[in-house]
Amino acid sequence: MQFKKISIIIPVFNEIHTLEAILEKVENANMQGLEKEIILVDDASTDGSGKILERFSRENGYKVYSHPKNMGKGAAIRTAMEHVSGDIVVIQDADLEYDPDDYEELIRLIIRDKADVVYGSRLSGGKSSRSFKFTHLVGNKVLTLITNLLYDSTLTDMETCYKAFKADVIKSIDIKSDRFEFEPEITAKVLKRKYRLYETPVSYYGRDYHEGKKITWKDGITALITLVKYRIFD
Repeated sequence: MQFKKISIIIPVFNEIHTLEAILEKVENANMQGLEKEIILVDDASTDGSGKILERFSRENGYKVYSHPKNMGKGAAIRTAMEHVSGDIVVIQDADLEYDPDDYEELIRLIIRDKADVVYGSRLSGGKSSRSFKFTHLVGNKVLTLITNLLYDSTLTDMETCYKAFKADVIKSIDIKSDRFEFEPEITAKVLKRKYRLYETPVSYYGRDYHEGKKITWKDGITALITLVKYRIFD
C-alpha cells in the first residue's frame, strides 16, 4: 500500500497556554513526505482555546470541530474520525507532554508495512523523559501489566497518548469510550483482533496538576474496568 496522507487528531480542552506552541511543532514535524491533515476538536473549552482554533482554521486550513458540552477525549477522537481522509492516523494531545519530532519514528514501521499500529512508549528507554510522579508511574505499570496478562502481550506503556494507526485499522474499530478510557479500549480491541502492534521509544515532558494535567486516579480505576470489560465483550 502506498501512503500519501497523514491525519493528526488533536482533542482540545482548555489548553490555551500550550495550543499555539503544539500546533507550531506539529506544523514543523517531519511527516516523511506525506501530505498533512490536522483535525482539531474543541471539547467545549472555556478558556479561549476555541478562538485560537478558529484563527488556525482560517489561516492554515485546519479542520476544526466543536462539542457544545465537554464530552471527553474518546468522544473528541470519535468526532474527528468522521472527517479523517488520511492513510495514517496519529493521536496528539494539545499540551506539550509529547514531542511531534517523534512522528518520524512513530510512523516508519507503518509506512514500511511492518506494523498496523505503533505505540510511542515513554518507558522503554532511549528518549528524554521527565520524572513521573511515583503514583502515576506505579498506576501506569499496573495497568500495562494487567493489559499484558489479559491479552497475552508485552507492552511497556499502554496508556501512552502517542498511538499511530493505519487508517483502515482504526476505522474498523467501534470506539465507545467517551473519556480517558479510550486508551485501554483501543488497546484491548487492537490486541484481540491480532493487528500487528509495535512500540517505539518517544520523549515525554509530563505535567503536574498545577500545570494543567487532567487525568486522576479515578481514571485508573475506569481503565482497569475497561480492560476487563473488553476482554469479555467486543
